[in-house]
Order: sequence, then structure tokens, then C-alpha cells
Amino acid sequence: MRTLVTGGAGFLGSHLCERLLRDGHEVICLDNFFSGKRANVAHLVGDPRFELIRHDIVEPILLEVDRIYHLACPASPVHYQYNPVKTIKTSVMGTINMLGLAKRVRARILLASTSEVYGDPKQHPQTEDYWGNVNPIGVRSCYDEGKRVAECLMMDYHRQNNVDVRIVRIFNTYGPRMAPDDGRVVSNFCVAALTGAEIPIYGNGQQTRSFAYVDDLIEGIVRMMNAEDFIGPVNLGNPNEFTILELAALTLELAHSTSKLSYRPAPPDDPVRRQPDISLARARLGWEPRVSLRQGLEITLEHFRRELGLIRT
Repeated sequence: MRTLVTGGAGFLGSHLCERLLRDGHEVICLDNFFSGKRANVAHLVGDPRFELIRHDIVEPILLEVDRIYHLACPASPVHYQYNPVKTIKTSVMGTINMLGLAKRVRARILLASTSEVYGDPKQHPQTEDYWGNVNPIGVRSCYDEGKRVAECLMMDYHRQNNVDVRIVRIFNTYGPRMAPDDGRVVSNFCVAALTGAEIPIYGNGQQTRSFAYVDDLIEGIVRMMNAEDFIGPVNLGNPNEFTILELAALTLELAHSTSKLSYRPAPPDDPVRRQPDISLARARLGWEPRVSLRQGLEITLEHFRRELGLIRT
């Protein structure tokens, strides 16, 4: 099929482009390179089935495609809080533009939504029918509420215009091609451990996250796009829950690092617990993560060693 990947030069998007090419599809990669990097897809440029277009999805674009994987949006707090108005415009106007395209060419469209729609959840673990606990005027709301509106748009285009939609809610994901400075906890810890810097612990370190390796996540996205008679939303994430201190200890162990922990104030509206219930993904997609945190972190640390110039490539 002829597929469009918005945000295709980003961390997740570049892995998805690789997977789709491997599966035999033509791929149009669309990115404005705010948080994505050309280097992430440079090795794909020579493939005749791959096309890279620099474009901001806040502006409409006319293309002929069969399927749209809509991933474009800054996903780390450092990036999405840098220009919060632009972030929510990307989620709202960008999603309207992509749904308009899907409607015109009758393409199936998948939205990469997020566990952030649950906010600081009062239900644990989080199931897809939980409506969330989000601060609509907080510093994170440009991303949280932007994705909630994007989900609303997907469902309204589906109900009103019969657009063929799919929605996945992605929990914390990590792996090669994470940016060293993206501000996410895995990249923060890996870079600090490898360079001997202090490991930043925000709050008391007892808050929890569930970390999915990127290959597992991409498998789930592809299965959801290919699913028939199931539009979601569906949680995609690793149900194994770890405290931030446990993640720090494992990172230090695998990096053979002597870095010290540095405790800092918790950022506003930072979720205390985050763990997906993936019963629906297991039942409808036959999907669950296979890569353990230890296995995935070893591969991710190797990526950061190369990024930081600590080993020869």
C-alpha cells in the first residue's frame, strides 16, 4: 500500500517507516523537523519506495495515499512546552488536515494518541474506558488536551463522515533514536549515567511508569492499523510497572556507572502512577510486549554511547 507517516522522521516515526518498507509498502515520510531529524531516516532515502517531504501538518497537503499513520506532534515535555500554542495547533489543526485528507482519498487513518489523556490517573491501572484526570489549564495541557481533542476529532469524523479511523494510546516508549536532550526519563538517565553526570530524580522517585521498547510498540501500531472492525482506542504499552528509582538503579547497573542521584522538585501535574491495562490489546490484536526493560535498556544504552561519541560507529 501507499502509506503516509506524519512525524516520520521522529523517534517512533522513523522506526515505523522502516517497518512499513520492510513489509513491502511505499512510504511517504512527512516531517517539519522540529523534533524529528533527517539523520533518523537518512539510511532510507535511497529506497525507491521511500519519499521524504518537509512539511508542517498545520498547513493542508494534497497526497494520494491508502493509509495514514498520524504521529506528528512533539511528545516530550521539553519539546511540547517550548511552544505550547504550536503544540496544540499541531494536534488540533494537524489532525483536522489529516482527517480531511483521509476523507477525500478514502484512506484509513491511525492516530497516535497518548497515555497523557489519562492525566494524573485516579484509576489504576488505566483502562480505555477511563475518562482521565487532566488539568485543562496546566503547563502540560497543550499536549494532554491537544491529544484529547484529536481523539474527539477522529471519532466525530468517523461518526459524521464515515472516515475509517484507528486510535492507539501510547504509554512511555524508549529505544534507539531517542534524542539525548529530549527530556524524557529514559534518555535523561542514560545520558547522565554514561557521562558521569548526576541522575536527576524529580520528586521522591516513587512515582511509577511502564516502559515499552520501541519494536514492541511499532508491532502494536501496525496490528491496530491492520485490524478490521476495531477502531479503538486501545492502550499500547508495557504493563510492567517500575518506580523511577528502580529505573535509575537498573540504568546505573547496566551502564557500569558511578553517577549519583540528584533529587529535584517534581514538575507541575506530573502523574504519580502510570500503568496500562492491555487486556483489550491482547484480546483484539493478539499483542503484548516481548522485550524486557533490562534487554531494551541495554540496546538503548548502546545507542546513546554512539550518539555521545563514546564508542566508534
